[in-house]
Amino acid sequence: MTSRSLQTAVAPIQGLRSPFARVRRVLPFLGPAFVASVAYMDPGNFATNIQAGADYGYMLLWVLLLSNLMAILIQSLSAKLGIASGMTLPQAIRTHSTRRTRIWLWLAAEAAAMATDLAEFLGAAVGMQILFGLGLFSSALITAVLSFAMLAVQQRGYGRFEMLIIAFVAVIGACFFVEVFISNPDPAEILHGMLVPSLTPGAVYVAVAMVGATVMPHVVYLHSGLVQPRNKLLDGNSKHQHFRRELVDIALAMNGAWLINSSMVIMASAVFFSSGVPVSGLEDAQATLKPLLGEGAAYAFGIALLASGLSSSTVGTMAGQMIVDGFMQWKVSVFLRRFITMIPALVVIALGANVLSTLVASQVVLSLVLPFAVIPLVWLTRRRDVMGDMANGRILHGLAVLVSCLVIAMNVVLLAVTVLG
Repeated sequence: MTSRSLQTAVAPIQGLRSPFARVRRVLPFLGPAFVASVAYMDPGNFATNIQAGADYGYMLLWVLLLSNLMAILIQSLSAKLGIASGMTLPQAIRTHSTRRTRIWLWLAAEAAAMATDLAEFLGAAVGMQILFGLGLFSSALITAVLSFAMLAVQQRGYGRFEMLIIAFVAVIGACFFVEVFISNPDPAEILHGMLVPSLTPGAVYVAVAMVGATVMPHVVYLHSGLVQPRNKLLDGNSKHQHFRRELVDIALAMNGAWLINSSMVIMASAVFFSSGVPVSGLEDAQATLKPLLGEGAAYAFGIALLASGLSSSTVGTMAGQMIVDGFMQWKVSVFLRRFITMIPALVVIALGANVLSTLVASQVVLSLVLPFAVIPLVWLTRRRDVMGDMANGRILHGLAVLVSCLVIAMNVVLLAVTVLG
């Protein structure tokens, strides 16, 4: 073989081993996990993280780290189910469960979708109010119009919608990283709070709400459907390759969401807790930031909250549509569902309910509903008749069962604290 022909034969192999070639192979698969990750930094996260930092300092940072590890595992299983079975999680539950079980799980899923819609819509309205000084109800109506516009983008193609969501995530991250830089937190206290678990009785409610705000049941359902359009990018025998590339997407998106959530707690700890300033609402947090960190920090908070509410509300509506279609096979227009699910938020705003308390309560509801999504997911991804050769092995199944037990245990503790306290 001549030297020229040898170079010709080796070139494709070298190209495959090149880091740039690997990046090019992964890039088309980035997006689904970023769409799912928006729910991990929605206005409910703002509420619970700000309350955690303002009331308990850096103490609960470890909860976010633990929640993120759980989220990576759970979202990986959801994506794996969608890739291996070609079904969404609701469709798989419908296929492999009894009618009674399916209806109960559907009702739990709808409760999760309604709770998250409430949180996201409220947060976007507060962000609008902060930025433009409008009344909360007027802000809510403008938010409704903008959320319909985002749904219209989603209807024009997933690619454009994913790019829009990634842009919103970048805005949220940039705003909070700037605020952390300005607030000058204590690095030693951050590491201690992140790596040394500590929990006081009074912090249990907030800690469980943080888990509910981080590991979101509606995107456990949604992620199994988001990955499926990528099946066309590989031939039918490449499900394992598809899943490996989706793991990169999940690692980038979930860890990015963890950093943003942690930055919320760190900022609240450095600004509110260290100054002994009580925070009773998101509007209060923004108003307090202005004299402590300057007008720029206050506006950054409002921008991040608006971006979070708008993007996560659209993702929540998509999840709700997938839930009702998968469980009940009811075809509902995404615009009609958006209209229906914004009504509870408008009622809450009209009644003048405390926004922060409502947001935190919605995250507790999500935490209580989470096992009804996680347990079927763990059960289905273990079954070979559903997953084929991608069924979970013993170690992965053991980890998944452990996470499920942790979620259930935390909810039992929450109920005990709520009832007895």
